[in-house]
Amino acid sequence: MAGHPRVISSSEQLVALQELARSERRDEADRARAIVLSVNGWTSGQIARAFGVTPDSVRRWRSWFASDGIAGLRAGERAGREAVKSEAAASVAAALLSAPVADRLNWTLPRLQAEIAQQTSVSISKSQLSKALKKTATDGAGRAIACADDKMPTPSSDPDSGSSC
Repeated sequence: MAGHPRVISSSEQLVALQELARSERRDEADRARAIVLSVNGWTSGQIARAFGVTPDSVRRWRSWFASDGIAGLRAGERAGREAVKSEAAASVAAALLSAPVADRLNWTLPRLQAEIAQQTSVSISKSQLSKALKKTATDGAGRAIACADDKMPTPSSDPDSGSSC
């Protein structure tokens, strides 16, 4: 096909491509599947339509495969700075929120922001703090009540027992 360079792969590369196509990382798997389709004669436009990307993306994947083989299709480390603020916020919040509930202040996001800034000299927005707290939240995760599909939990008269079905 003129204008559509066909990708050539060895049998070992084809096996490795099929293995990479089963990757948990969708981006790696899509690139591997695209190269397999390319080996089978599909054009960049056909592959792009099948994967919902641009033909230029498919051409870029082909060039990565041509220059670096399977390694060129693998996802690299994600670029960006370390999550310094989120880690600082999570460590301070964990210490503050680990106190028994009876002795603990009511912590709002603005109060937590102020305390984190005071303890660590790190300024974090409310939205970023909320995300950090959700990401690290595990306390109370096991206290849910499992009920049958047709029943809803009802409050118990015993304050220590929580809800029942």
